[in-house]
Amino acid sequence: MSSPITIQIWSDIMCPFCYIGKRRLESAIAQFEFKNVVAIEWKSFQLDANFVASKEDSLVEHLAEKYRKDNDWAQQMLDDMTQNAKNVGLDFHFEKAKMANSYNAHRLLHLAKEKEVADSLKELLFKAYLIDGLDINSIPVLTALGKEVGLEEESINSVLSSDKFGDAVRKDQQEAQAIGVQGVPFFVLNNKYAISGAQYPETFLNALKQIWEEVENTSINTEADNSCCGIDGCN
Repeated sequence: MSSPITIQIWSDIMCPFCYIGKRRLESAIAQFEFKNVVAIEWKSFQLDANFVASKEDSLVEHLAEKYRKDNDWAQQMLDDMTQNAKNVGLDFHFEKAKMANSYNAHRLLHLAKEKEVADSLKELLFKAYLIDGLDINSIPVLTALGKEVGLEEESINSVLSSDKFGDAVRKDQQEAQAIGVQGVPFFVLNNKYAISGAQYPETFLNALKQIWEEVENTSINTEADNSCCGIDGCN
């Protein structure tokens, strides 16, 4: 990427804090004086690469079982996350969420990356899962979302009927492991600043300013929100 400021973002569509983090980053970029020089690169990350969904899956029951809590505790966790999302203008509907493996969606994102529409597709995938209650592992859903951002149906079918871009997904995840990513969202700015979690816009804005001013200080001292999703869940 040739832009003066590049931001690589490791995230999973199944991660609600990744959507919140996207909004907070967008807020920071909107406030940044040199916003036109910022380029985003989405990187694949799967919270559970081996997950196999069934029609009977309940997000509340899944969380309760995962954390060895009761359903009321899990529901409260989702309610808190829903309120957190409202603070950035997102209206999550976990009651409609269809749990899915995100591998195929990530592969389609790599096709979108080639066509320079990855950011648009990422937005639609987040919305599909967290707001609209769509199955983001459904071939018809993925095809419709891909076409909505301008991808050709033939190209979409070529990806979804094969393992095309599977190596790219795995490479992204290996890169994440190599740099010590434990949870998402995870942001790397100009290969210099690493920011973990759905931080407040001020954190991103300060980092953008530091990079633009070519300050060689890797410590970003602002009020932080470490909310993120890791292999053991969201916090």
